[in-house]
Amino acid sequence: MILAHKIELKPTTAQLTGLKKAAGTARYTWNWALAEWIRQYEAGLKPKSLDLKKQWNREKPEWVYESPKDANQQPFSFLGMAWSRFFKEISDKPTFKKKGNHDSFYLSNDKFHVENRHIKIPHIGSVKMTEKLRFSGRIQSGTVSHQADRWFASISVEVIDYKKERTSNNLEGVDLGITAAATLSTGEKVLSPKPLKSNLKKLKRLSRKHSKKIKGSNNRRKSAIKLAVLHMRIGNIRKDFLHKLTTRLCRENQTIVIEDLNVSGMLKNHRLARAISDIGFYEFRRQMTYKKDIYEDNLIVADRWFPSSKLCRKCGQIKEVFPLSERTFICECGHIEDRDINAANNLLTLGYRGNNACGHGSSGSDLYGLSETAVGEAGISGEHLCSLRK
Repeated sequence: MILAHKIELKPTTAQLTGLKKAAGTARYTWNWALAEWIRQYEAGLKPKSLDLKKQWNREKPEWVYESPKDANQQPFSFLGMAWSRFFKEISDKPTFKKKGNHDSFYLSNDKFHVENRHIKIPHIGSVKMTEKLRFSGRIQSGTVSHQADRWFASISVEVIDYKKERTSNNLEGVDLGITAAATLSTGEKVLSPKPLKSNLKKLKRLSRKHSKKIKGSNNRRKSAIKLAVLHMRIGNIRKDFLHKLTTRLCRENQTIVIEDLNVSGMLKNHRLARAISDIGFYEFRRQMTYKKDIYEDNLIVADRWFPSSKLCRKCGQIKEVFPLSERTFICECGHIEDRDINAANNLLTLGYRGNNACGHGSSGSDLYGLSETAVGEAGISGEHLCSLRK
């Protein structure tokens, strides 16, 4: 298992200059490679990252030698991967990088050394870190990045048998939503701090002030830093909430059932996009995916078309029309329950059926790819759920 630890750096004035030079070298190399790739492609050639790298080594300026070697070598590999993902329709077309936007540079494991609270980088020196490296094992790589007014080192480590003990072996269904970030099958609702909504007025005010500053002035630069610091704070609050929630779920449960949400499709609804982004559905799924291995949990991902919200957990009947504005589930059989709690319990039932069928949970959705018709014919009843719980 490979885990990464992101640590804030405390560079001196001279080291800060070196970090900026290295990030600038990586950005310049990327832009040169991308421009050359586009030029060759438009000329009818078939550019390759390895050929571009050889061409760069013949033509590169002398000042690149003032920074770590990987800063002007690794961008070619990243560019090749970016074009590969684009042609496979996984991501968008690679774009040119701009100074101040996600400044970073890569370091291979033989180009830096970590000792206690210091990281030694070629041409920059031994930079102080705010904490020690959390994981012990073989270091794979490192990435030094700049965010707002701070510098960070993300160090990837290959760890062996990195496990943590659970406090209980429960089975939990988790329904993600906007009103409550997560609704558990126990009936508990975990509310999100909604950091973007809480800081939206301040964010708009700083954005207006920043837009009125003269471009290129020191006041505009200071304003940009203030704006970036607020964005970083919003992101940190969201990540802190999600890390605490996902860690708690993995630590307290042996099997967790979640939905396979189409987040990119949900974000196309402009009335809900901001609220969905403020909670972080995709980040929740990503954290659960790797933390389940640490706690040796079973993560069951329900099929995207499983009607957890429309399905009555008592009689198994499906409501064909059930708009988001209706927050209470009312069934013809007389069952009345909160919409999200009903959905969470349907996911819980799905987890019990999966465990009973194959003896353990699954990390994929292939075993639970049930259509609405199939679920209706299955008739998941409340009595069946109670018997399973016993």
